[in-house]
Amino acid sequence: MASLAGVASAAGSGCELPEQTSDARARASKRMPVVYVPHGGGPWPFAELGFDKSELVALADYLRGLAGITPTRPTALLVVSAHWEEAVPTVMTSPAPPMLYDYYGFPPETYTVQWPALGNPGLAARVRTLVEGAGFATAEDPNRGFDHGTFVPLKLTYPDADIPTIQLSLKAGLDPVEHLSIGRALAPLRDEGVFIIGSGMSFHNMRGFRDPSLRSAAGTFDEWLCKAAVADPEVRATQLNSWAKAPQARMCHPREEHLLPLMVIAGAAGQDIGVLSFQGVVGRMPVSGYQFG
Repeated sequence: MASLAGVASAAGSGCELPEQTSDARARASKRMPVVYVPHGGGPWPFAELGFDKSELVALADYLRGLAGITPTRPTALLVVSAHWEEAVPTVMTSPAPPMLYDYYGFPPETYTVQWPALGNPGLAARVRTLVEGAGFATAEDPNRGFDHGTFVPLKLTYPDADIPTIQLSLKAGLDPVEHLSIGRALAPLRDEGVFIIGSGMSFHNMRGFRDPSLRSAAGTFDEWLCKAAVADPEVRATQLNSWAKAPQARMCHPREEHLLPLMVIAGAAGQDIGVLSFQGVVGRMPVSGYQFG
């Protein structure tokens, strides 16, 4: 785990990185945890992109460590990526999803990265059933590939790509209430061996990265977000529903697609209390990750 240095932090607010990891709690139960992770910028681990290497080492170490937090090996991975939105919640159904290089202007080698995990059409059907049971229309996409919100972090976490994986899209409109509800509908999967991962960024203002004048404001929002994420589940839901009213919220998220995977994860967490599992810096801005269960 990484510490956050040089920015406003949550120290003293109940949002410190835990002295003991939540591994012990996760291993005490067969139920899978759920996590919200920062996936960094573009294909950052796989090319020299000019980022601060010390920042990237901390994030890469955190993502590699995620493989060790589950009580047993997952039967499948379900990823909610910031980089897929559809009119209704949509699942990928290909038994062998292709790669989707949804970034631009990077070195040629970043367009040859492979993470050839198999899909899981059966899990996709199960996801649709659960989400429709919560009152949502759903759809499927047989051609959708793994976008970089999935293959970039998971190539670090599961480099052998040997666990079947599917993605579930965000729902257009990015309503936090809806996404919390979608997450609650997915909660039974945790008892079926499915590891649910929300992939986004707790700070995502593309013009704001590397701007030192915004660092303090970004730290203010990061502290608010941490307090919300680790709060009692009812308080957590209320806070996340009204995230846009938080201090510096719209500065950190002019558009909230990178925050919405957290809403799905918080919903799937049920009554589990969140812990701050990662606190670091990307592009000089504070970013955080959370684990429930």
